[in-house]
Parts: sequence; C-alpha cells; structure tokens
Amino acid sequence: MSKIKSLIRKTTNFPATKNTDNNLEPIQKNNTATNSTANTPIEQTRWNGWGNVSINKTVSPHGAKLIKSHIGKTKKLSSVSLQQVLKTVPKSRLPAALTDLNIVSTDKEVRLRHARGQSFPDWIAMHGGDFEVFPDGVAFPESTADVETLLTLANEHDLIVIPFGGGTSVVGHINPQKGSRPVLTIAMSKMDQLLDLDFESQIATFGAGTQGPTVEAQLDAHGYRLGHYPQSWELSTLGGWIAARSSGQQSLGYGRIEQLFAGGTLVTPQGVLNIADIPASSAGPDLREMMMGTEGRAGIFTTVKMRVQPQPEEELFKVAFLPNWEAGKEVLRQAVQKNVRLSMLRLSNAVETDAHLHLGTSPSQFLAISTYLKARGLSSDKVMLTYGVSGDKAQNKLALTQFNKLLKQHGSVTGKITDIMGSVWAHGRFKFPYLRGTLWDKGIMVDTFETATNWNNIDEQMQQMQEAVRTSLTEESEEVMAFTHISHVYKQGASLYTTYFFRAAKDHATTLKRWQKIKHAASVSLAHGKATISHQHGVGRDHAPYLAVEKGKLGMQVTHDMLKSLDPEQRMNPGVLLEK
Repeated sequence: MSKIKSLIRKTTNFPATKNTDNNLEPIQKNNTATNSTANTPIEQTRWNGWGNVSINKTVSPHGAKLIKSHIGKTKKLSSVSLQQVLKTVPKSRLPAALTDLNIVSTDKEVRLRHARGQSFPDWIAMHGGDFEVFPDGVAFPESTADVETLLTLANEHDLIVIPFGGGTSVVGHINPQKGSRPVLTIAMSKMDQLLDLDFESQIATFGAGTQGPTVEAQLDAHGYRLGHYPQSWELSTLGGWIAARSSGQQSLGYGRIEQLFAGGTLVTPQGVLNIADIPASSAGPDLREMMMGTEGRAGIFTTVKMRVQPQPEEELFKVAFLPNWEAGKEVLRQAVQKNVRLSMLRLSNAVETDAHLHLGTSPSQFLAISTYLKARGLSSDKVMLTYGVSGDKAQNKLALTQFNKLLKQHGSVTGKITDIMGSVWAHGRFKFPYLRGTLWDKGIMVDTFETATNWNNIDEQMQQMQEAVRTSLTEESEEVMAFTHISHVYKQGASLYTTYFFRAAKDHATTLKRWQKIKHAASVSLAHGKATISHQHGVGRDHAPYLAVEKGKLGMQVTHDMLKSLDPEQRMNPGVLLEK
C-alpha cells in the first residue's frame, strides 16, 4: 500500500492561474511543457516509432503475461536500420525552381522522416524497410507568403502537395503515393509561435505548426490555456487538429477542436481564404466548419485563431470503480445530461479495467488494489471510471459534490487508493503511445480504432465491433484481444475507443495482412452500425473506402465538388478523405 501512496509524490499538476495585463510583450519561444516532455524537434524523435528517443515506457511482466494469455506466445519481428532504409531513398524529381529555394530540402533522411506517420502500416514499413514512396522534397515555410509561393510553384510544375504537421496520423494522412508527378511535402514545424493574444476577446493567434506542449507553454506564460489534449499532444499540431477534427481528453470541459477553433488563414491552390473569427453568424454556410476536417485536400492552414481561457485555479483527476458497465454508463449519461461541470469522463469496460490494472502497476501494487476492491464487494465485472474537474475551487467543489452523489447511487467504490490512481493517470496520460514500441519488441502488435454513437446504441455497437475484431483472424486460428472505453461524452451519445492486440506473424508482410483483416472487420462494423467511421482520428486513406456509407451518395458529391472548387487539379493530398 505504501508503494501505491508513494506514486502520488511523483505526480505533477497543471500550473495555477497567473496574473497578467493586456500589454503583450513580444512572445518568445518557450520550450517548457505542461505535464509532458518539451516540444520535440523531429531529429530527436524516433524515425521508426513514437516520440522522443530518450523516453521509453515499460510493460509490467504480469501485464505482458495477461495479453499473451489471450493471444498466445509471441515472437519479435526484425527491424531494419536507418542506414539500410536511407539506401532505398531515390533521387529527387523536384525541379530546380523548388530545390533552389532555401526552405526546401531534398536530404534523404529529411525525406525519409516525412514519408510516414504512425499508422500500423507505417510501423510495418518503418521496421520492415519497404517505404514504397518517399516525398521528393520537404519544404519548411516560415510564413503564409512562403506557402503561397510553394503552392504557386506546385501548380506551375505539376506537383503533388502533402501538408505535414506533427507526423502523428494513424490513418495514412501524410503518405505519398506512387505516381508520375513529383511529391512535395510541406512541413509546418517552423510556423510554431504565438503571434497575438487578444486578452479582451480571449483569442490567441498561432502559427498552425505549433505543437501541443508549445501551445500551452506559450499561453501559460500569460496565464492562459487552450485545453486541447489529444493522446498525440506531445507531437501533434494545431493545424493537424483542425484538419482532422480532433478531440482532446478533456473535451467535456474545454470542447472539441470545433469549439476552440475561431478562424484563420487557409492557403489554397485558388488563393488565400481568410476565415473571420466572429463568435457567431447566420450569414450562410459557415466557412470555418466547412474547412475543418478537410485533411489537407482544400489547402494548408498557416495561422489559426483559437479560443482560450485563463488557467484554472485548480485541476483534479480522480478514479472510481463501479460494479459493472451498465452502472458506469448510467453515471456518465446522467452526469452529462444533468450538466454536472466536469472536464473529463472516461469509462473502461471490464476487460480494459483488468488490463489497466495489470499494465499500469507493479505486482505488489496490483495485489493491493485488487484486494481492496474485492474487499469492497467488486467482482470481475467491475469497471474503472476516470474523471476530472478544472476551474475555480468553488466550482470544482460543487461539481464533485453533484458527481459523488451519482457515484454513490450506482454503487461506486472510491477512496485514497483510487484518488492516487487518478493522479497517476494524469501524470502518465501522454505516455501510452510509447507502450506500442515496448510491445512491438515483444512481438505483440497493438492498434486502436474509435467511433461515436447515440446512447441507445452504445452497448450493441460495442458488442458488434469487439466481436468483429476478436473473430477477424479465426480462419488463421489466431486470437485477438480487444477492449473498449468511452472517452468523450455528449448529451446525445458518446465515443467508443477500442484497443486490440494480436500476434506478429512470421514476417512483416503477413503481419500487415493480419492487420488488414482486423481493420476491415472493425470498419465494416462501424460503417454498417449506427456510428461514425471516425470520432477523432479523421478519415485519411485507411477510412476513405468506408466513408460513403456514412455520408451517402449526395453527401460525397457535395464534399467532392467543394474540394475540387479549391483544388481543381487535385494536387492537394489526393486519395486522403476521398478516394478520388
């Protein structure tokens, strides 16, 4: 028990509110970050995996044993070296008009590092060495004018253009495709500054290439916060969040990206589109909404205006356990529909709860927690509910009082141990992606998918998609372990986020085929359920074949026509979002 309590002392909380005035000094880059690593230059990130090369996440022996008890014994796949892959990078096809620009690089390693994202096929390519296609060059613009110049030259020389934010896409947004036209990737990493902060309107203007930690560090210097925390927060960017309609872990309190994005500048092949940051309008279709989620097909966001708020006086994260899924789901639904002022609600089903308790603890910690929960009358059907509050202390106290009443009505178990677990979750919440590399080295393949549906369809949808995934490799006599949590809640419904594990096959190509079967089964279960093909990861290439079921023939035509009006030559990220 003392080991569990000692973990609380390692927990870092978000900084308290700072006082500031309305005279904004020139804003300097601040590489400190809130509750995470600092903004990480791409050369300090893994070329064939997730995140900072200096960070690793271990998996407990009993956690790995649990996974293998479901999928069987595993064997690690081989991994090629960076030098081996560099030998496969071909000569650039870019014309001199591009290569002569000092903002364009044709360096082989730079091109390699901008060729793939973080999808499962990307990991297979990066470890197996078969990248297939590399961009012919990578541009690093420093202004909207630079991006305009690049798109003008792309038009003159018939190039394909791929926007690149943090390289965190898990559905194939940034991968160049085979074709006769040269490919120019435009990386936004140098446009990463807070440019203006309107204290009265609470609007912050940023370069669209600003990564999550830098967003919060630069705002924190003036006592403000955006509050958008996707799992990829360490590396992903404002422009990427907007382009893919991202959702952060505390979307209940701060809102999804569509509530935070106020306006900005989009450079398209047809010219510059300035989207006004007016708070509300009935003047026809909303251009701001229309351009979100276009995934690089309409153009490239260069500057973005974001709705921010003062730093909260207090922020807390807690954990409660409930007897079963139904009880937990009812707590979530009633809390959001009764407007309880929480910043986050997350409910793990029984299988995920068990997995979290195994993967996130040492053997002694697991024994202490399990003994405590069993003594309080909880069985193997128990579920874990993680929740948070963010605001002034009086607001938080009221919200927790209201929420604790709901918890007690549904048989919850709380206490010092569960409170500590909430703090531990907050401290390590951006580290889960690092676990993928650790499991890869053990021959355990892991991936995720997510959706959203109405409350009356939550149980059926979860059952259907988990069953589809678990049985997807039956013909190969392979087992797939899958579990799900609700990570975002709305009055109408909630998101469902599924994680699954399977064994590596004998080689990279066969392992990829296994993943393709699982991914197809999962996507069909979403497309033909009453659910969306993606709640927060976007469409990319991986989900594009299934989009028409959700949007319908006319919806697809409207989307196609809108994008073509801005990019008539279809040179902006073709194949992403729409297959054609």
